Amino acid sequence: MRPPGHRDQIIELLRQAARPLDDDQLAKRAGITPRQTVNQICRSLEREGVLRRYPGAEGKIVNELTGQRDPRALREARRPPADGLALAAADEAIVSVATGHVMPPGNSREQRDAERVMLDLLGRQVGLELEPATITIPSGVRVEVDGADAGRTVLVECWAHQGPPKSAQRHKVLADAFKLTWISRTMYPRPQLILCLSDPAAAAPFTPGSRSWAAQALQDIGIGISVVDLPHELRNSLIEAQQRQYR
Repeated sequence: MRPPGHRDQIIELLRQAARPLDDDQLAKRAGITPRQTVNQICRSLEREGVLRRYPGAEGKIVNELTGQRDPRALREARRPPADGLALAAADEAIVSVATGHVMPPGNSREQRDAERVMLDLLGRQVGLELEPATITIPSGVRVEVDGADAGRTVLVECWAHQGPPKSAQRHKVLADAFKLTWISRTMYPRPQLILCLSDPAAAAPFTPGSRSWAAQALQDIGIGISVVDLPHELRNSLIEAQQRQYR
């Protein structure tokens, strides 16, 4: 029989980790043998809704807490936010944690999972560890970005959409670009700014060589476009999520 502490040990490791961990990483950090014990525990926790498992940047299945059974996550979600945008995000988190309701269209679990993998893949390209960050500009306003390195030399916004973007979706990407440009004006030296996408069709209207004004504008203001290649299984789950949203 497996020691009862292994389950709590795995949950605590995932809570403290800066990013999702695969079974091998959990087994090594927890000192649990055989590795299959960790796999069994994680599968059980997934069935209970404590964590979710999905393909990571290296194609291995990683584990990430959902927070649905963790009262600390609910307390974090209830903390007073810094501004109206953060308030909306906190309200969504409370609903998700307290009731298990599905997040609204455009903010699916699959999209959030994909954005985490996208940051890892982009981090390899630029040789930096990228993590979600909250940046406080000189006026005191706090702004969240999808990714940044510890030295704030790179700022990233991710968009995991698959397929050609519709008009409203193009506006979302341009709003992200505006946010990056605005934040960078308060920083010295100016960080590298990147819009990270995961499908060439979604990126096409924004890449150099496109005849759109948006592509030229992004070039002129110094925002780079990077397209990363998601694992096949994760890409398919994104497409299925988009189909559900548009029904």
